[in-house]
Amino acid sequence: MLAVVPGERCAGNCKKVVQEVYDRTGGRGAMLLTSDAYAPYAKAIEEVYGEWVQPERKPGPGRPPLPRRELPAGLVYATVRKRRQKGRVVEVITAVVFGVWGLLEVWLRRSGVSNTINTSFVERNNATDRHQNARKRRKTYGFSRSKRMHDCATYFVSYSYNFCWAVRTLRVKGSDRTWRPRTPAMAAGLANHVWSLHEWLTYPAKPCLPV
Repeated sequence: MLAVVPGERCAGNCKKVVQEVYDRTGGRGAMLLTSDAYAPYAKAIEEVYGEWVQPERKPGPGRPPLPRRELPAGLVYATVRKRRQKGRVVEVITAVVFGVWGLLEVWLRRSGVSNTINTSFVERNNATDRHQNARKRRKTYGFSRSKRMHDCATYFVSYSYNFCWAVRTLRVKGSDRTWRPRTPAMAAGLANHVWSLHEWLTYPAKPCLPV
């Protein structure tokens, strides 16, 4: 999980989460982004990833062209929209908002876990999040009465999931043919073992470096 922004679903929070993804991936623009068809995502991606360019003025009379935003050449943003009838999904509609279909096919071929436009990973994570965080379960009395505590619980579950939760689908088989558990942080190369909650909670936010 790269980013989490607790709060209502609005344009401001959409931009915050896109900005966090941009910052934590070093501003790398060559990637495939997917979401549902919530309109503010497209504007947020354009504002965060787009760079202002000044088109060349064509010869002859007339006003010079206005500056415009251009997205990185390798960026593809695609959406998934589910059409429902009587509470059942009857159609899944995909669309490419930014980028071209040819580049989208390149990104999908490079993926080892996905061969179509989807939001399955974030939806599965939402289910895990509700399972681990009782404050987000539906139709229960575990809801938060304080936004501050709700935000704290959200960050606790999100960060501990990355470092302390061994995900079955991320395990790898070792040379001795036994399965080695891995957390998302291990799969991303940020950790070399499954952290305990005590280890994670007591780890300094800014570790002292040797001098």
